[in-house]
Amino acid sequence: MAERASDSEMQVLSALWDKAPQTAADLTQRVGKLNGWTQATVKTLLARLVQKGAVTAEADGRRYLYSPAVDRADAVGEESQRFVDRLFGGRVSPLIAHLAEREALSEADIAEIEALLRKLKS
Repeated sequence: MAERASDSEMQVLSALWDKAPQTAADLTQRVGKLNGWTQATVKTLLARLVQKGAVTAEADGRRYLYSPAVDRADAVGEESQRFVDRLFGGRVSPLIAHLAEREALSEADIAEIEALLRKLKS
């Protein structure tokens, strides 16, 4: 997904990753209700996602069925890289240092990071 999705768009896309295809009405029930969005708002978000190439829309009678056009792992990877690039100059170690300084890492987080580093070194 070349163009960044907004937080609202990501909520819709996430619902589609969980279950697809879905109609705008389905998504309004699943995501719209939680956020106080009308069906018109959900349709606007879907139209933006279609325009960005993140979602496909297939006609099904008088309605459309929406499905993700991008893989969750790919989208998360792109978004993560944008975040690290924007805030930490493309380097991950300053991000980890920042989280450690703020005591935002639990013992479980630290153990997972250590395991990942051991795996990368081998």
